[in-house]
Amino acid sequence: MHIPIGEKVEKMFSGISNKYDFLNHVLSFGIDYYWRDRLAKKVKILNPNSLMDLATGSGDVAFKLSDTLNKECEITATDFCQPMLDQAKFKQIKSKKYSNISFKHGDAMNLDFEDNTFDIVTVAFGVRNFENRNKGLREILRILKPQGSLFVLEFSQPDTWFRPVYFLYLKYILPCIAGIISKDKNAYQYLAGTIESFPSKELLKSQLFEAGYSEVKALGMTFSTVAIHHAIKD
Repeated sequence: MHIPIGEKVEKMFSGISNKYDFLNHVLSFGIDYYWRDRLAKKVKILNPNSLMDLATGSGDVAFKLSDTLNKECEITATDFCQPMLDQAKFKQIKSKKYSNISFKHGDAMNLDFEDNTFDIVTVAFGVRNFENRNKGLREILRILKPQGSLFVLEFSQPDTWFRPVYFLYLKYILPCIAGIISKDKNAYQYLAGTIESFPSKELLKSQLFEAGYSEVKALGMTFSTVAIHHAIKD
């Protein structure tokens, strides 16, 4: 029986949800804190009143945004993997803060929100897992208000000189470490594959234009292994 890609990815994330945060910090050598901080500071400049954090996972980006933005900003954090959302909700309850965040189950391919709803949508390390990237980007465009902004924090293709070391780590070392900790080496082999095959920041910039965004800027970080794309809706 054929299982849709989206269902396979959801099942995979469900299996690693309880180790996801720890592995992110270990496998990125803690640099993921810096990446989220840069994203939050860029969003803060626009001072939004309504924001969606799509593919929120365990909520780390949503929590960082809540810490950084004005407390009147209503944050809706969605993910298609319920166990990941359960982790996020547990952290929210444990912290006794973040009352401006609402966690909801949702699929990027078919978001249950009206047109022109949000000032800003953020997606951190989720776009490469979209079942149909163009469809997902267009769905985000639909729910953004006119002149609204999409921020994509995602892995990218590294600077040429850094590629041999980076891909050696990504293909062989990372899955082994992750497999020992999570007991699911296959999940991180899949994730490493999606990172290796994901487009460069310039190509993703072109794909955002193709999806209908009117202005797109890209900022590479950490030898261009990661990039923040800022795309604006007309």
